[in-house]
Amino acid sequence: MCERVVGGWEPRRLRLRLFSTAAQLITTGRRHILRIAAHWPWTDVITEALQRLTVLTNPG
Repeated sequence: MCERVVGGWEPRRLRLRLFSTAAQLITTGRRHILRIAAHWPWTDVITEALQRLTVLTNPG
């Protein structure tokens, strides 16, 4: 679903969606947790993209 929805977005629209996300960054025990609001319309797209990023190997 993510590719179909996000595939036609221009960089300006993508930045708007990412930076206007209703979320909280929580730090606990040297861990950083991003809590995204469930009611926000693009929550599934952002969480799917973050899951894809965590699968990538760390080059450094």
